[in-house]
Amino acid sequence: MSSAFNVIATLIAKPGQQDILEPLLRGLLEPTRQEAGCEQYDLHQDLQHPETFYMLERWRDDAALADHDQSAHIQSFRTKAADVLAHFELKRLKFLA
Repeated sequence: MSSAFNVIATLIAKPGQQDILEPLLRGLLEPTRQEAGCEQYDLHQDLQHPETFYMLERWRDDAALADHDQSAHIQSFRTKAADVLAHFELKRLKFLA
């Protein structure tokens, strides 16, 4: 049985800051997609609430996500986004059907 799992990361920009947050999030796409264990990493924006972004992710296992969390590009993102990010939530999901 596979230990792969899906993740939905919700990131909400502070009011008026989504135009700053979006390119920071886009900058995570390519380096993350190159990481060992990353099977999917896609950015979406809520049509009704444009300050809200979602990363839809799939990871091979817990270790791959843990490595991602410690990567240089994620650490850099956290520093750069600190002043524009109002909310961050990560949900791990088990695929059922």
